Amino acid sequence: MHRRIIAPGALAAASLLLAIPASAASYSPGAPGIGDPYYPYYGNGGYDVSHYDLRLRYQPRTDELQGTATILARTTQDLSRFDLDFLLNVSEVRVNGAKAGFTHSQQHELVVTPKTPLAKGTPITVVVRYSGVPSAKSAYGFTTWHRTPDGAVAADEPEAAWWWFPSNDHPSDKATYDVSVAVPDGTQALSNGTLQSTDSRLGWTRYSWRQTKPQATYLATLAVGRFDITTGTSEGGVPVVNAYSRDLGDNDGAARASVERTGEIVDWLSGYFGPYPFASAGGYVPNTTTGYALETQTRVYYSPKQFAKGANASVVVHELAHQWYGDDVSVKDWKDIWLNEGFATYAQWLWSEHEGEGTAQELADYVYASHPADDPFWKVKPGDPGADNQFDDAVYDRGAAALQALRNTVGDKAFFRILKGWPKAHAYGNASVADFERYAEHVSGKPLAGLFDTWLFQPSKPAASAARAASPARAGAAVARPRSWQKIEAAHGGHGH
Repeated sequence: MHRRIIAPGALAAASLLLAIPASAASYSPGAPGIGDPYYPYYGNGGYDVSHYDLRLRYQPRTDELQGTATILARTTQDLSRFDLDFLLNVSEVRVNGAKAGFTHSQQHELVVTPKTPLAKGTPITVVVRYSGVPSAKSAYGFTTWHRTPDGAVAADEPEAAWWWFPSNDHPSDKATYDVSVAVPDGTQALSNGTLQSTDSRLGWTRYSWRQTKPQATYLATLAVGRFDITTGTSEGGVPVVNAYSRDLGDNDGAARASVERTGEIVDWLSGYFGPYPFASAGGYVPNTTTGYALETQTRVYYSPKQFAKGANASVVVHELAHQWYGDDVSVKDWKDIWLNEGFATYAQWLWSEHEGEGTAQELADYVYASHPADDPFWKVKPGDPGADNQFDDAVYDRGAAALQALRNTVGDKAFFRILKGWPKAHAYGNASVADFERYAEHVSGKPLAGLFDTWLFQPSKPAASAARAASPARAGAAVARPRSWQKIEAAHGGHGH
């Protein structure tokens, strides 16, 4: 992802003093946040979601969204009430079939009080009926709902769900999805996974999508507009669905020349990371004014600005690498973002080698030589960058250089075993930087705590010996910029700008 926001960690929690029946005195409210150190009020405590069923109707002309969300979950404590992350207007909430009380709290919290308290371990079905104009809603001074000339897009990080469906909005609570969207005839609706059906009646067409593998809420996407949709299958057998707004103008050819290589790149990445983890792949390029791309699961979002200077297969490599590193294996907390961005950037370095435009070592040398010791670049710790620096260049570039240092330390055989084994070891789950450190030590048989501390947690430039850099970098001389550099950097353009 390629956008930075200000964490709301300084915001005080609102006190919600709702009466609890005497018979439920031992029951307590679920926390209004899941406990992430960067974003204390993202996600919620007290339950774990297994499935979202979203039945939506969207009118592009007015930006009006109507929806019914059915959420399947299980309580993880005795609950008197619980929160969902959501912004739109709610008309009704039911919990296990019974009407529930609800109110809005803070900037994005929907607080639900079931008719009777819920015991720990109880399966629950939550139905939320809602409507609203997403573009009219803001939280913490921003919106992640992007209107287009012919529709809208929900795609952003670290949050996007609040604007279109109620959720437990944190990567640590992954779930499967059914997303069914009715839009005016002549307009298409795209989401994650595979298209199950289309149904046209009375001037509206309903598109039903299904994601059968666990998916983080920020990786759920919705795109409505007039698209040119292409379909195919990679040589390795992965179905591919790509879509392009019909009004991309001068960027259309470059976008297609890049995104239409999705199948080829998925197969190529499978050689490094193991079998592709999902039932489909693809991407879409809507006519938006944003500048970033985002690894929305199975259906990558690309801004047309990514292709303003011509075709860029490197950004496609970056976002598709996230399907393993970020989507299949997701972060435990947002401070673990290096596990997403450092690895996706290193995939671009491997692609650069593949294309003959600079080796991974040459790219690592260039990163090392390009930033003097007093450069603020070295103050950012990729292993725990802080919310304000979550998408800083250092997380990408120093993060990838850390992997080259690991490769040099353990050797190619062990290094590529680590790259391929990690997604299998934590398939469809969550993991932390500490988990990766332990895994790398286990696979390589080498103590690596010092290497990871130097590259990921020290706010200073590693010594040249730690960098294993080429002799010009060690001597402080200029290092030639690899030909692939500009396209690699474009993949993390737009964050915070």
